[in-house]
Amino acid sequence: MSEVPAPPQTGIEEVDAALTEVAELAGRPVSEHAEVFESAHAVLRATLDGRPPADAPSTPA
Repeated sequence: MSEVPAPPQTGIEEVDAALTEVAELAGRPVSEHAEVFESAHAVLRATLDGRPPADAPSTPA
């Protein structure tokens, strides 16, 4: 099996983590793929919308 190249780094920690999880799907069961894609989509959407990811700690106002 060929080695999967590392995803490019964006400098945005949450986005980089999501891209890494997607890149690592080759070694995971297909039954787990949808969950990883849905999680990555949520992180990317939140980042584009300027919102913190759902699992990010809230900061007091």
